[in-house]
Amino acid sequence: MLDTCDPKSKYVLHLADDALILGQRLSGWCGHGPILEQDIAVSNISLDLIGLARQYYQYAAELIGKESTEDSLAYFRESREFYNHLIVEQPNGDWGDTMARQFYFDTFHFFQLQKLTISEDLRLREIATKALKETTYHAQFSAEWIIRLGDGTQESHQRIQKSISHQYPFALEFFETTQVDKQAHELNIGPDVVELKGEWTEKVSEILSIATLDDIDPNAFAKKGGKRGIHSEEHGLILAEMQSVARSYPNAKW
Repeated sequence: MLDTCDPKSKYVLHLADDALILGQRLSGWCGHGPILEQDIAVSNISLDLIGLARQYYQYAAELIGKESTEDSLAYFRESREFYNHLIVEQPNGDWGDTMARQFYFDTFHFFQLQKLTISEDLRLREIATKALKETTYHAQFSAEWIIRLGDGTQESHQRIQKSISHQYPFALEFFETTQVDKQAHELNIGPDVVELKGEWTEKVSEILSIATLDDIDPNAFAKKGGKRGIHSEEHGLILAEMQSVARSYPNAKW
């Protein structure tokens, strides 16, 4: 898909894929949250992300043309045609695993959207301005859970430390500059992802310190490939579940 798209369409699809896959992942907590309040909260975050993905896919479909729709882009592409970060497709695991994944992504997403609010692309500016309000809450929610678990019981501390350490190499893919990122930055529609790393690292370290957790490992090796269409087995399983109805009834109107 991206090979046949212009640079702007490629970048918008990349943004959409992150929001859709993570929203789909979080939806798995619906009915399974640790308490009712958190079950509702994480379900609402899932809906926020899927709503954001729709806005991006609608814009991408307009840019691509050729009878593309938000549904065709979400439900009829194969795994290698998705360009989300690897971290968003990682299994939910336990609550700590989910919050560690969410914390890293939310922090990055906040700074990414801040930059997109000054994009030279009017549509992206409008989408980002609206999404930034929701993402500010998402980032606060996940950071508070990192602090709550890190500074809680001995067991919660040990388990969230393990989750934080496990998810960190995946988070480093945020700052890998792919051709899509480079072209978007050259067109002044997207940020230089390398420049986001300083603010992200500072905020992550601040929250980990408050949570009495070990700081991030500066020598960690990044796990990457998602932004280039190379995904884990988990990605195929997500798509199989998410796309099953649309592919079973391809002529249906949603």
